[in-house]
Amino acid sequence: MRYRPTPPGARTEPPPADDAAAWITGATPDTWFTEPPEVVIDRDEIIIWGRVNQAELGADASDADRAAAQAGRINQFREDTRDDRIRVARQVEHRYQRKVAWGVRCGDTSELFTHLAAPVMTRLRQAERQVLDTLVDAGVARSRSEALAWCVKLTGEHTEEWLGELRAAMSKVDEVRRQGPA
Repeated sequence: MRYRPTPPGARTEPPPADDAAAWITGATPDTWFTEPPEVVIDRDEIIIWGRVNQAELGADASDADRAAAQAGRINQFREDTRDDRIRVARQVEHRYQRKVAWGVRCGDTSELFTHLAAPVMTRLRQAERQVLDTLVDAGVARSRSEALAWCVKLTGEHTEEWLGELRAAMSKVDEVRRQGPA
């Protein structure tokens, strides 16, 4: 078989990240989160979600007080851990060849720090474009791109169980493929 160099700009698959959750859990200081981080991986990005302790408020605290305390706790975590998170992210990016983003949960508040927005090219017929244009015209989205992202998010929310089963099946196929003959 002849060697064929990868053309400039051609997409190559990143290395498998099967052990990424375990590696990241090991690389993350135990004092950061109240439970092991949740690691979400796709071919472009790894998002590391961690849960932090809630601030102790009195029994008379309002919902607005709790929301403000949670936002403050998340902001403080972000500032206090910035340099160490960057160090861990660089190691993860080098090891798995994907961008890394951090997210924090505190109570029922979640905040995702700087993360990747990957462009996706698609071809849509007129009827599909009209759906996007209706969402833009109605003020649901500012652009066709944002309208399409909104549609994808809505679809994901309403089909999460099915998508989870599909992802599990694809993982099993990948595992069997890796175990097969070279």
